[in-house]
Amino acid sequence: MSVTEFIGDEVSAAGYRLCGVKVHIADRSNALSLINQACKRASLVLIGSNTASYLDNAQLDQLLTNITPPVLVVPEIAGRQSVPDITTRIHKQLGMLE
Repeated sequence: MSVTEFIGDEVSAAGYRLCGVKVHIADRSNALSLINQACKRASLVLIGSNTASYLDNAQLDQLLTNITPPVLVVPEIAGRQSVPDITTRIHKQLGMLE
């Protein structure tokens, strides 16, 4: 079992690889498959923000509610896509939205 896996763009992956993280380069066609495979192997899964944009909201919500392994969306180097607003997602899941 790997400790951490990153799924995202090539440039960000290079930085994570230098830190000893197992990395996967994703595109629109393989992102969900790579993420699901990483969830079976890793104890922490990091998804680049641009890669997260390839998923629909229901898929992303399901992944972010995982307890084992935790799944986090992290900013990518290029910064083309912002990180999802986790506060709103948590309030929605807890029924706290007004």
